[in-house]
Amino acid sequence: MLPATPRPVRVKTVPAITLAGPVMDGAGGGGTTTVTEKLLPWSLVTPATRVSDAVRTCWPGARLIVSDQVVPTQRSPVPAIDSKAVHWLDSGVGVEIGPVAVKLSGSINGFYVHDNGDSPTANRVVVGGLATVGSDSTSIRSGLLPSFLEVEITTKQGGWDVGAHIAFYPGIDSVTGVGGANSPGSPTAFSTAGIDVRRNYLTVGHSDFGELKIGRDIGLFGADAVLNDMTLLGVGTAAANAAPSNASLGRVGLGYIYTDFLPQITYTTPAWRGVRASVGVFQPLVTTGGSEVNSAPGFQANLAVDHKFSSLSTHLWFDYVTQQHKSVVGMPDYTSDGFDDGVKLTYGPAELLGYYYHGSGLGTTGLFILSTDAVGRKRDSDGYYVQVTYTLFTKLTLGASYGKSHLSLAPGEIASNLLDTNSSTVGQLRYALTRWMSLVGEYTHTWSTAHNGNEASSDALAVGGIVFF
Repeated sequence: MLPATPRPVRVKTVPAITLAGPVMDGAGGGGTTTVTEKLLPWSLVTPATRVSDAVRTCWPGARLIVSDQVVPTQRSPVPAIDSKAVHWLDSGVGVEIGPVAVKLSGSINGFYVHDNGDSPTANRVVVGGLATVGSDSTSIRSGLLPSFLEVEITTKQGGWDVGAHIAFYPGIDSVTGVGGANSPGSPTAFSTAGIDVRRNYLTVGHSDFGELKIGRDIGLFGADAVLNDMTLLGVGTAAANAAPSNASLGRVGLGYIYTDFLPQITYTTPAWRGVRASVGVFQPLVTTGGSEVNSAPGFQANLAVDHKFSSLSTHLWFDYVTQQHKSVVGMPDYTSDGFDDGVKLTYGPAELLGYYYHGSGLGTTGLFILSTDAVGRKRDSDGYYVQVTYTLFTKLTLGASYGKSHLSLAPGEIASNLLDTNSSTVGQLRYALTRWMSLVGEYTHTWSTAHNGNEASSDALAVGGIVFF
């Protein structure tokens, strides 16, 4: 609380870079320099500003430090700055409590989805296919991005930026709970949605050091592919629409392998002329359907380059992933590896994106799914997608994309109804009703083909809305 009557606060001006005394704005250091003193009355300090900000306003051109060692009058000391003072953050939903910022962010979405699949016949069976086969279905469901609420607590200590982050991702549909929050849907009475705690990590960083992340967060390989996919704001391929789980597929498995959220220790360099690199060790994943005890972590790396040429903005990236797999049931050990690259060009209201990946023993749709045959031989996989969007009147965005994922047979493997390709075409309209709220309409056509010639297709229409805060 501010004193009832104005009291002078003695402050120091330091015309050099080296500072002396306690610093309010986070600068630091010691040393000697020529120092002059002036008095600032408390009446110039408002509850919404730090003392150093108020001083800087009325004495421009100086680096100012409030001295907590000086007595303003001989009768009583200067009251200390309240470390529990609350300020609104400049952005986001949150507050700054003394030196600590607490921020909430999140999203909620929901869509009416009608999915029309092929009738179930023998020649439409594709193992690993993503096109719907079966009766038409209608659902009210989450899109590719489930609802989420993220809590971020950040501060600066000893010159380091320190943060704690945790996020909860519930869908709007009920699930069985067998196998986790993203288990199969359960549209029955007294069921409930799953809560996917997919992000849970700490960060520590410095402008000269970069940032170290420890915990569970999105991976490096394939992250840009999903984060730049327009169906992240929609539905895309409406997998299991009759009994939806926490999320739809979007373009996952139809142009890229899902990056996933993984336990990791990742280091990211400071940006240098738009170039930034990340490298991390990751919890090793077991081949789907396999039995493994893996003695080495997985490794992932990312290189990103951002640049602006007049009105053209470019974002380029390259990722790499590798992991060893050690079987405990007599199957051969193998090493998975893969890479991807992409480019996004933005020119005014127009945006164009192209992406490609290739892997050996990497699988399809998700990491290490169908990555080997029945006797442990590796399968190769690759895929790509292209996407274009254009925004009219700053409100209405038109988007179209096409993508395909391909899974090869292992050497010596006999052709069967195993997946050959999954592909889809998506058209999307998105209207920004407010700064937070967007309305979305979408059409998706999905194809799946097998190595023995089987094929299936489906069509989905989705209409709904999404809010970000």
